[in-house]
Amino acid sequence: MAQVGTPDADAARRAALERAARDGGSAAPAASTPASRGPLRLIDVSLDLLAAVGTSTARDADLADLKGGAHDAKKRGFTLQQAELGLAGAVDPWFNGKAMLIAQLDPDEGETIVELEEAYLTTTQLPAGLQLKFGTFLTEFGRVNPTHPHAWDWMDQPVVHSRVFGGDGMRGPGGRLSWLVPGPRYSELFLGVQNANGETMTSFLANDEVYEERALAGRAFTERETRSLGDVVWTLRGVTEFELGVGTTLSLGASAVGGPNATGADAETLIYGADFVLRWIPESNQKGYPFWKLQGEVLQRAFEAAEQTDETDPLNPVLVTGATLDDYGGYLQVLHGFTEGWAAGLRVDYATGSGDSYEGAGAFGRDGDPYRTDRLRLSPLLAWHPSEFSRVRLQYDYDDSDHLGDEVHSVWLGFEILIGTHPPHSY
Repeated sequence: MAQVGTPDADAARRAALERAARDGGSAAPAASTPASRGPLRLIDVSLDLLAAVGTSTARDADLADLKGGAHDAKKRGFTLQQAELGLAGAVDPWFNGKAMLIAQLDPDEGETIVELEEAYLTTTQLPAGLQLKFGTFLTEFGRVNPTHPHAWDWMDQPVVHSRVFGGDGMRGPGGRLSWLVPGPRYSELFLGVQNANGETMTSFLANDEVYEERALAGRAFTERETRSLGDVVWTLRGVTEFELGVGTTLSLGASAVGGPNATGADAETLIYGADFVLRWIPESNQKGYPFWKLQGEVLQRAFEAAEQTDETDPLNPVLVTGATLDDYGGYLQVLHGFTEGWAAGLRVDYATGSGDSYEGAGAFGRDGDPYRTDRLRLSPLLAWHPSEFSRVRLQYDYDDSDHLGDEVHSVWLGFEILIGTHPPHSY
């Protein structure tokens, strides 16, 4: 569960927390989080439940497009967003391990869906501030994509992330090398490589089921094999932090990821972005309250769509010319912990793009594509933490999307509980 408002003592503690978030928690200082109290455990087991109830002026079919995150509340009535079983701990003096298993109920069919979200090992004793990660994991791009839904301040995935990274976020098998830069403040560089195919690589090679369910820009799926290092996804990220005064910190990050996509033999995708978090908490705080947290991300995807021919009607084939389609946007959110256990905030989402989607039957345009049209969302939030193991959130969404005739108003009440010991998250 997100620990909002936690004070930053110094750069060394920040580095330890960042590393602990990836290593499974064993590297965190004893007093850094309630989850790390007590003696070293060889394995920590946790269960985190997210559920919501709500209503909307939109029908469920439209909500499914408006709420593009796989774990968003997107049905009038009740939603089990996820039940996450977490396993984390020390393997030996050289490695830590972590795994996250997710179960949820399909909001329409009621079918139980079980997936392996992450399972990886990290090294603990490489020299010179280096660390290796190997397994399947969320791509370390920006602030939201590398974290699980229960670590988000808001109840849903930002609009631009649903478009660019898909409903489950961008993740897959691969490896990552990071370097903790020596210096007076926390700075770290990341280089990652992952498979480009699969349902969680929607902007890259994806798979045929992804294109059947939600074809990117209306293009057709083309099978591509992995033959070289040019057929995988590469990620670069850098992050640093500054102390701006007593109780005030500024964290800055920049990310880029590139690889092949599924529209043609030589088609490529490039995604890049920047992010920041500004935090303030006074020295005279009570369990981390009061606090202010301002966070934002901007990102852009350049999707090189190859030339294709639509032969749905053999007598009237349609040439879909090649083009680079741009999608960009971001979010800005502010959260204020105004008294112990209570916080209120506002998030603004905006997404747009350029270049036409193919709508079929010779028609082109972007206004009718729910995942590429112009979108605006305003989301006020009220959150109550009865303890560090539970949370209740009330969120209102105002959605204005060009693919719908009217604005949409939605209200969601979300509940979260944590059972067991969960490793700390990067915040």
